[in-house]
Amino acid sequence: QVQLVESGGGLVQAGGSLRLSCAASGRTFSSYGMNWFRQAPGKEREFVAAINWSGGSTNYADSVKGRFTISRDNAKNTVYLQMNSLKPEDTAVYYCNAARGASRYWGQGTQVTVSS
Repeated sequence: QVQLVESGGGLVQAGGSLRLSCAASGRTFSSYGMNWFRQAPGKEREFVAAINWSGGSTNYADSVKGRFTISRDNAKNTVYLQMNSLKPEDTAVYYCNAARGASRYWGQGTQVTVSS
C-alpha cells in the first residue's frame, strides 16, 4: 500500500512557475514508477509526466514538453513537478500516481489555477 499526498498548488499568473510535490508513504517508493496527471473542469483526466523508478527515464505529454520537469528523490520518498511558463490552459487539479505492475495508487490532488 502506498499513500500519496500532493502539495504546492495555488494561483499563479500566466508565465509564472509552481513546483508540485508528492510525498509517498512506505519503504517501497523507489520501486514504483511515478506519474502526474491532471483534470480540468468538464474534461477527462489526462497524462502529464512520468518518471521511472530510478529517475533515469522521463516522459511528457506534448502539451507540457519543454515547460514542465518531473523529478524524484527516493531518499525523501518524494516526486516533484516543476512547472514553468504556465498557461491558463494548465489550470486543473493535478494528481500524483504510483504504478508498479498492476498496482495503482492515487493522491487526493492539488489545485493549480493560472490566471491570464
